[in-house]
Amino acid sequence: MKTARNILIIAVLALGVAFLPNGGNFASAVLTAITMAFLAVMSFAVYQAYRANKLMMLALPDSRRLVLLSAFGLVVLLIAGASYMFGTGLGTLAWLLLLASAGIAVWLVVSEAKSY
Repeated sequence: MKTARNILIIAVLALGVAFLPNGGNFASAVLTAITMAFLAVMSFAVYQAYRANKLMMLALPDSRRLVLLSAFGLVVLLIAGASYMFGTGLGTLAWLLLLASAGIAVWLVVSEAKSY
């Protein structure tokens, strides 16, 4: 049932691109709507994670909290600039390295906070 639903969604999108005037604009609008929904869900997930771990966040030293929030800020900037950075091979490599460094920073702060 899920497979049929997914095929139907793709078929409707393909019909919009193929037969509507300015079908490319329709595809861009759909892609923008999907991206906005993804970012909204991710924002809500971060908010829920913050609420669930609020005591841990407040118990962190200021330096560790700065590292954690800077890592999340870096991820936001990486998402915002992804289209520009993916334009070149070096930009793609830099994007991946920055994303990995943000993930490592989050992992180190959380693992240190849980070790007490």
